[in-house]
Amino acid sequence: MNGGGAVPADSGALGPQLDFLLQEPLSRARGGDSLQKQLLHRLRAAVLDGRLPAGSRLPGSRALAEGLGVSRNTVTLVYDVLGTEGYIEPSRQGTRVAALDRPGPDDRAHPAPATLARRAERIRNRDPGGTDSFTFASGVPALARFPLAAWRRSLDRVLRQGGTELLGYGPPRGEPALRTAVLRHLALARGMRCTPEQVVITEGAQEAFALCVRLVTDPGDTAWVEDPGYRGAQTALAGGDLAVVPVPVDAEGLRTSASDWAERPPRLVCTTPAHQYPTGAVLTASRRLDLIDKCRLHGAWIIEDDYDGEFRHSGEPLACMQGLTPGAPVFYVGTFSKTLFPSLRLGFLVLPEPLVDRAAPVVDELLRGGHRHEQLALAHFMESGQYGRHLARMRRLYRRRRDALRAALAEHFEVPHTVTGGDSGMHLTVRLPPDVPDGPLAAAARRHRMAPRPLSQHFLLPGAAHNGLVLGYGNTPESAFAPGLRRLAQLSRDRP
Repeated sequence: MNGGGAVPADSGALGPQLDFLLQEPLSRARGGDSLQKQLLHRLRAAVLDGRLPAGSRLPGSRALAEGLGVSRNTVTLVYDVLGTEGYIEPSRQGTRVAALDRPGPDDRAHPAPATLARRAERIRNRDPGGTDSFTFASGVPALARFPLAAWRRSLDRVLRQGGTELLGYGPPRGEPALRTAVLRHLALARGMRCTPEQVVITEGAQEAFALCVRLVTDPGDTAWVEDPGYRGAQTALAGGDLAVVPVPVDAEGLRTSASDWAERPPRLVCTTPAHQYPTGAVLTASRRLDLIDKCRLHGAWIIEDDYDGEFRHSGEPLACMQGLTPGAPVFYVGTFSKTLFPSLRLGFLVLPEPLVDRAAPVVDELLRGGHRHEQLALAHFMESGQYGRHLARMRRLYRRRRDALRAALAEHFEVPHTVTGGDSGMHLTVRLPPDVPDGPLAAAARRHRMAPRPLSQHFLLPGAAHNGLVLGYGNTPESAFAPGLRRLAQLSRDRP
């Protein structure tokens, strides 16, 4: 054995088909792949690309080891792996390359078509991603204001008490402690009527949407979405191969008509009644009750997406649709991404009471309980009062930032515009004239570490009035408003 560099080998001992092993000797560089791994990869590749055709006889382990200057044990282990994988096989005449079904030249010239399923092709990715820290990013809470010390104490408490017992799968519908904590919070803050059996902990709102689709729709069913609306809901419905029908939104929220129910009745309706995204409209009580009654009549279900209804800037948070009438056909979806932090990846779904007995065993089969430490830490965080105190602090902060952003728009954004929304949530919608197209303006802003969303991207139906910017202020400090708006105004003038 030689400890470094190339080792002379007898080409005749290995045979001409193995010359490639000698032309580039195995590397013995410190920190590189082991000799065994290098030899395995080279022999496997040679079989696959035809340099070692089927029936080729390989030298014995001792001869190959001597030829390459490695231990016989290294070669023996490589031969064992290749034999287990089916690349080589023993015979009376020694070890030979096995016959494999390889694609022919014609097959390689015509690879499999790179096509997706129809439902996947309908999903549009319009989010550049990675912009949470950018100025005016929407849907991102004030991450620097999250009480990390209190959260760490909750996590430490769970780790001390649970230890390794929490490393396995948990209950599919979530940890009972968290489901109970969520129920108590919803009953107090949102007027919710439900039992612990109805609460399902999910990996954020997106999994909750997908679960609703799987529970009550079949491919081809009709689903109504708000237009403009939340793209995550649109994506979940498209992923379920549903016929997505945009329904307009006005100052009173989702606006349906008798002809809508007669011509294209839905199986599923997605709405954000407490704070419509992105317009900020609130679905009125009369429309809420009418929607519930119509859905009962037509056998339809409602997904009530409580996008950021916790952050109402005047008065108490609005009551939810789910609690308006007993047995309402409403799935209630919430997430902790907006109230705490996005990477937590925890949300919840409240199943409709009439459906819970039939849906619960299906949900238990579809989901696998995970994030157990985080779930139990969150339950403690909520029950200890930290969650409520954090929400109260964030309401005050977001109210102050909303007012500051409105004032900064009036003073520093020298572009004709109209501001809508702002009674709740963490964003304002700024409508722009047609000669200031929102798409190019938002793209230019990203080059300056700003992430306003083009309003037009939230519409499914085209329209000249669908032009503007969604300006998030949750994770943007007030000091950034004036310079950011002056830059946006400059970019609007500099457009080609």
